[in-house]
Amino acid sequence: MISQLLSLSRINKQLISCFFDSVLLIIILLLSFSIRLGEWYQPFESDLQWVILGAPIIAIPIFIRFGLYHAVIRYIGFNTMWALVQAVSLYALIWGVVGFMMAIEGIPRSVILINWMFSLLAICGVRFIAYFIFSNGDRFSMLNFEFKENNKRRVLVYGAGDAGMQLVSALKHSNEYHPVGFIDDSKELQGNRINGLTIYSIDLIGKIINNFKVDEVLIAMPSASRTRRLAIFNILESYPVFVRLLPGITELAQGKVSISDLREVKIKDLLGRESVKINKDLLGKNITNKVVMVTGAGGSIGSELCRQIVSLNPKILLLFEMNELALYTIEKEFSNTKETNSINIYPILGSVVNKNRVCSVIKSFDVDTIYHAAAYKHVPMVEFNNTEGAYNNIFGTLNCAQVAIDNGVDTFILVSTDKAVRPTNTMGATKRSAELILQGLSAQQNTTKFSIVRFGNVLGSSGSIIPLFKQQIKAGGPITVTDKNVIRYFMTIPEAVELIIQAGVMGSGGDVFVLDMGKPVAIKDLAEKMIRLSGLEVKDENHLDGDIEIKYTGLRSGEKLYEELLIGDNVSETDNPLIMRAQEELIAWNELKLLLEGLTDAIDDNDNEKLRKILIQIVPGFKPQCEISDILYKNK
Repeated sequence: MISQLLSLSRINKQLISCFFDSVLLIIILLLSFSIRLGEWYQPFESDLQWVILGAPIIAIPIFIRFGLYHAVIRYIGFNTMWALVQAVSLYALIWGVVGFMMAIEGIPRSVILINWMFSLLAICGVRFIAYFIFSNGDRFSMLNFEFKENNKRRVLVYGAGDAGMQLVSALKHSNEYHPVGFIDDSKELQGNRINGLTIYSIDLIGKIINNFKVDEVLIAMPSASRTRRLAIFNILESYPVFVRLLPGITELAQGKVSISDLREVKIKDLLGRESVKINKDLLGKNITNKVVMVTGAGGSIGSELCRQIVSLNPKILLLFEMNELALYTIEKEFSNTKETNSINIYPILGSVVNKNRVCSVIKSFDVDTIYHAAAYKHVPMVEFNNTEGAYNNIFGTLNCAQVAIDNGVDTFILVSTDKAVRPTNTMGATKRSAELILQGLSAQQNTTKFSIVRFGNVLGSSGSIIPLFKQQIKAGGPITVTDKNVIRYFMTIPEAVELIIQAGVMGSGGDVFVLDMGKPVAIKDLAEKMIRLSGLEVKDENHLDGDIEIKYTGLRSGEKLYEELLIGDNVSETDNPLIMRAQEELIAWNELKLLLEGLTDAIDDNDNEKLRKILIQIVPGFKPQCEISDILYKNK
């Protein structure tokens, strides 16, 4: 019954309220006369019947004028109760005046006072009862007073649903915030009042921000899609307000909302990408009840791989990492998690370039699946350390792959990068070389199934631009961007890892899988959005009084304006629409092996010029952006 009432349209709810108030007012008048006269009063044989029956005609317009039918009963507040007192008092007064003006005999003066008291008790009481029946939030929010304190930050809440109501209740109890109103997309709610706050249309947001001098807009729409949130951000970035939002409903503790749940806008919110749909049938095939090894387990991708692998119940998980602190951090994370108590997790220090160490670990634990995420990936760093980058990324991969074949590992998945496509830097060339090694080895044997997963930038990885931008904004700027025209693909780390795991199951041997990264993002636009959504203005030639300047520093060694995911156009679909299979040219293993021998000599001799020439032979699409001499000697 209650759910049916709540599901009614707003106008139907208002009509029901009007009807009940009308009936209640007539009953109260009859009761008032009966109490005054000491017997049940029946006025239907006198002219008084018209004054009694006409009471709703006087009261309802007054109640409408005072906004009683615009207040949402579930979230009734002090302001609404005060409006009730004013409206009922005015009605009782006007009804008494009308009765005397009509010179109708039989209206004792005390009836006016009794009618006022009973009407006040009944009209307010009915709403109190309805509040306690329908309210599923803070039942004492009606006691909140609205004070306009200049030292509080004035906030506008976007979303007048349950989350918005709970948030406003928390804000009113705080010493820092003063809510001034709601914004909501529902036309049925617009114009109504909840807990003393008016619900406005988004069309009025500019006027509301200016009139109320709003400091922050808080988005309380935890169930909204990313696309919808992005549309809201695009509207809000035109105004000098700081924007924060509640996380998704699954991230809220027990579905309850508090001020501490509010967070700043993250880059994933600005992408407008919907979360990747998981194909659960694929996830566990290489992991559940198997011995799994992750190289580079302490890195951004490696650590998330470990987290998701643990959730799929492997028999053993080997955390293989050369960085002691990174290994300690991820191992400690798992040691404090109850879900991992039944899983054997071993932290193993070692480098992938130490073939004997890799072989010893794989052989000792009889590994079934390897996720190879170990790599040097920072473009300028590898560009300045060519030989070490090539040694780790190319021969580290070769070592792991050969040991996997020798020890009968079932599946080997390489985590690659979009920088491997037509590379302009050494890092990209080494990753493409690693891809070619796995493809070449795959054609030589049937023991280990090799797969390669290629994707673009992930959010929150080490060296990511987003933490840097936030730090620069907090410091007052400037924000540094390499070039006005730089664009990048982005994906969240959990999304990328889910697809890596799925793609690894799809491979038949030597496959290159490319993840759908969505639309590329202009870094300049991203920087501007982050500035504006922090409540600040971009400072440029058109806005000299702005807050944060964007400074263009020029492309770094080996950087491109844009990245690509495919070398050619020959792609096919897979069972997951976000994973594509690419068909690309290979190098025969015998030919590649000779080139790798030459590469080994170049690394041993620390001969950067020779190393680059051989890399160009291995990766014909490698077009170095800068000369070796420029890289090695520019600071001398």
